[in-house]
Amino acid sequence: MRHCHHLCPPASPVVAPTSRVVRDFFHPQIVPVIHPIEVVNRHHCVPVPRHFCTYSERDEFAGMPGVAGIASYPSKSKGGGKY
Repeated sequence: MRHCHHLCPPASPVVAPTSRVVRDFFHPQIVPVIHPIEVVNRHHCVPVPRHFCTYSERDEFAGMPGVAGIASYPSKSKGGGKY
């Protein structure tokens, strides 16, 4: 096979369709994001026992030798004590 480089005239250039090369560059962009928060203060009544004591006091007389029966007196009631 013969090489015919010296026999062929130079050819005109052929321009192929343009190839597209895309280079993406990313840059940070600040975007404000707002998060609404609602604080609810709940107040609850809680029963707490508070104890009050009352007491009564009375006098009793034991039977004495030689005395018939026991004398009875009304009792005294006192209140308002607490702790």
